[in-house]
Amino acid sequence: MAGLELLYASQAPGLRRPQDSLLCFVHWQLVTHQYRALGTGDQPGPNERKSELLPAGWNANKDLYTLRYKSTDDRRELLLKAIMVDSSMILNVLDCSSQQVADLTLTVADYIDPEHLDDFHRVYKNVEELQTRVVTGIISPLGAPKEKSDPKKEPKPEKKVPPASTQDYDPLRIPPWQPLGGRQPSWPDPRDPFAVGGDDLDPFGGRRGGMIADPLRSGFRRPLIDPSSGLPNRLPPGAVPPGARFDPFGPGGGRPAGPDPDHLPPPGYDDMFM
Repeated sequence: MAGLELLYASQAPGLRRPQDSLLCFVHWQLVTHQYRALGTGDQPGPNERKSELLPAGWNANKDLYTLRYKSTDDRRELLLKAIMVDSSMILNVLDCSSQQVADLTLTVADYIDPEHLDDFHRVYKNVEELQTRVVTGIISPLGAPKEKSDPKKEPKPEKKVPPASTQDYDPLRIPPWQPLGGRQPSWPDPRDPFAVGGDDLDPFGGRRGGMIADPLRSGFRRPLIDPSSGLPNRLPPGAVPPGARFDPFGPGGGRPAGPDPDHLPPPGYDDMFM
């Protein structure tokens, strides 16, 4: 209402009738919704400029007010006519571009106190109701223009942070298996069409994974096996090559970690007492 108070003060000497104060309020609602006054009359005059103030001679006729407005974006031009019929003011607004019409009837005594025309703080009554009726009756039906955006006030687009990889936040992810104390076998790429049947050509896994399950190379840490275990004397050095599949002559003292070499029976052998 601060802007309306300044407008009212500038027009106070010429506000002689209650309907003048009511139209002053209607004018300010148009201004707050991005319209500016051009002038009076049905036809444009010379040297017209958009202004938030009421044009000169706007209330020369006490029974008929004719004002023209233009939006701040120059896309809409309105022709406002206010006609006094007894104690009511009939507002008729025409959108000159679309020929759309909106109208509203206000009872002057419901919103203006004629005893305080010279006091802005006491002249208006039921301000919230009046504002709602003006906006919904003659402004919203015609579509209020959008306020021009200020490039300096426009928020800068936020930089999008790329989402973290699945391994960073997936609580159900199972980490890839790695052999304990051994190297990862060089498994062939399953998408390689030439890898089909490769294990049959290399059963011992010289270059690939092979096709024979070897408990001693399963990836579990195993203690070193003493080849001389169970013999009265020790075997000479080099009797058992390093990495050879060797079944000791006697018990090793404790159960080795990982799978037992005896878990792999000979092919076709089915003896529960083995």
